[in-house]
Amino acid sequence: MGNRLTQIATRTGDDGTTGLGDNRRVSKNSLRVHAMGEVDELNSHIGVLLCEAVPADVRELLVEVQHQLFNLGGELSIPGFELLKAEAVLALDHALADHNEALPKLQEFILPAGNRAASQAHVCRTVARRAERAVVALGAEEALNDTPRQYLNRLSDLMFVLARVLNRMDGGDDVYWKSERLKNAT
Repeated sequence: MGNRLTQIATRTGDDGTTGLGDNRRVSKNSLRVHAMGEVDELNSHIGVLLCEAVPADVRELLVEVQHQLFNLGGELSIPGFELLKAEAVLALDHALADHNEALPKLQEFILPAGNRAASQAHVCRTVARRAERAVVALGAEEALNDTPRQYLNRLSDLMFVLARVLNRMDGGDDVYWKSERLKNAT
């Protein structure tokens, strides 16, 4: 892995390039840098979610997700390197199964709303989808491992499920879309 930063204002990016973990310099507008930035933004949004009151098991899960996203970002920053392991995807699969089991089946679409924690989880979901699209775009141009794409796909699903879990804290519920179908069914 490249050198760790010992100072932040290096001025080396003033020309519109940035350094990768393998010491190559690339345009800050490259697909790889876009993907790295989307993953970084997602990790930051999860940090905001962790400022909210969330159940201890959800907090523990999200802290682990932050570490795995850092691994994912590191993998993206070093072409050809693998940091994110398939076990991380399996951990998300298990978390999805566990949290989904406790939720009622959806009867209609829900809005990205509810309490503050759930709403922030929805923001994380949408940023995860954007990060996934950026990784897919990069993978269309350069060889990438499958795990980063799979991880982001599962994580966006998990954030949707966690939003539902968080909306149920203190007796809350999902915020359902007021569709014509639902209006006619009542």
